[in-house]
Amino acid sequence: MSGLEQQLAALMAMPPAQLRSMWRDTYRSPAPDIGPDLLRRGIANRLQERVHGSLTGATKREIARLQKRIERTGKAGPTHAISLKNGTRLVREWNGKSYHVLVCDDGFEFEGRHYASLSHIAREITGAHWSGPRFFGLRKRSEYKPRVSASE
Repeated sequence: MSGLEQQLAALMAMPPAQLRSMWRDTYRSPAPDIGPDLLRRGIANRLQERVHGSLTGATKREIARLQKRIERTGKAGPTHAISLKNGTRLVREWNGKSYHVLVCDDGFEFEGRHYASLSHIAREITGAHWSGPRFFGLRKRSEYKPRVSASE
């Protein structure tokens, strides 16, 4: 058993007073007024962060975005955002020609030009309106809700 595993196992047997003391040692601040289970989880999280690292900046931003949505609407709702890492190259063959798109921090690069969305690039390639994520194979048709027209 590793040192981290031993520390995590020891947390399970600690009484509340010892957990509060460990919180002070771990966070360098007084323990919040929460139950022992949440104290254990908070301490365990910090111990694991020290060994494995914390969340990426992108993950923290996504959590903050979802938190704001929950505060505004009361629910996180389904998220359909596509997460692509900077430097990823998307390749699509269309009408016998291969097209390459580079994912950038603030959009996409295609044929030396910058685009804000994949849909703009899909239109550039096909001459017709396409969902960019669908055109590049990042989503399937079944992921979209069908539109209902007013006449139906």
